Amino acid sequence: MKYIKRMDQIPQITEVERTALQPVAEAYAFRVSEYYLGLIDWNDPADPIRQLVIPNKSELNDWGKLDASNELANTVVPGVQHKYPDTALLLCNEVCGAYCRYCFRKRLFMNDNDEAVKDLSAGFEYIRNHPEITNVLLTGGDPMLLSTRRLTETIETLREIDHVQIIRIGTKMTAFNPWRVLDDAPLLEMLGKYSTPHKRIYFMNHFDHPRELTDPAIEGLDKLIRAGVIMTNQCPMIAGINDDPEVLSELFRKLSWIGCPPYYLFQGRPTAGNDPYKVPIVRGWEIFREALRRGAGLARRARFAMSHETGKIEILAVDEKHIYLRYHRAKDPSLRGRFLIYERDDEACWLDDLKPVGDAPKFEHESLQEVLSGPE
Repeated sequence: MKYIKRMDQIPQITEVERTALQPVAEAYAFRVSEYYLGLIDWNDPADPIRQLVIPNKSELNDWGKLDASNELANTVVPGVQHKYPDTALLLCNEVCGAYCRYCFRKRLFMNDNDEAVKDLSAGFEYIRNHPEITNVLLTGGDPMLLSTRRLTETIETLREIDHVQIIRIGTKMTAFNPWRVLDDAPLLEMLGKYSTPHKRIYFMNHFDHPRELTDPAIEGLDKLIRAGVIMTNQCPMIAGINDDPEVLSELFRKLSWIGCPPYYLFQGRPTAGNDPYKVPIVRGWEIFREALRRGAGLARRARFAMSHETGKIEILAVDEKHIYLRYHRAKDPSLRGRFLIYERDDEACWLDDLKPVGDAPKFEHESLQEVLSGPE
């Protein structure tokens, strides 16, 4: 599969557009697969597939931070994040099949970043020494950009650690390049070997729009399912791409039909460069609620959540006055399951922007350490 790293290699983008967008591409890395470019309707300037990978000049607006959820604070050894007791993240690659313009880890693709590592030995040792870790998520970047040999070595090593029950692979390659799966029989054989009845491998796929669910993509998912891998999908709410209940419900329904049901719908993090893709919490909730109304069964399984610095916070409901939240997961054990009520704010895009009702914590950067220490 050919990957394109320069916009002058895309004839459908005019020279005037390239000149205007070049500063954006220099600030935030650009890369896309030839296959994925073929999904774009170039006659439609608002085409959602185009919006997903082609730079937008508004990315240079001043909004957000590069590490919006302070992932660095959870880094325990190079390449390993350990935020929740039973789950560790291995950042094993710093490349993706294409770079989503709304990516919350775009810092990994910058020259001075070394969070993702090639040598995972320190990470394996950390996991061995922490028996509470039962889930390991391979992420990055995209682990499926690793060679099958390296991916095999990684999964073999994790399977030698008895307390690791679930191995998850976070990937968008099933959308960006289905032939990574379709043309690699050894990959499928390896996954089938290590996804066993008692210790499964999960693919955490990343489909954002129903038009990504092409016949090759669905065939790739089917081969993974037949190899014994469990499929699920998670994606953020993204302006211009899936912030429409009809589009979102179609995505959820089709995913459930093909055996890759929705897991999380994420509220977009306030990440530098993501200004054109932000959706306020209230509007996001209304879109999510309406999308669920149009589906049934497994198409309604997704949780709408924020990956905040303090934990994964589920957005439960919105009424005329309030926003209702709950800690689905929390870094501080005393916050787990805690119910939160905030004043409704139709412009707020993140938890830190909300005003609490009663004793709900107010998340301000200056007092974040107080929040992390738990309620009084």
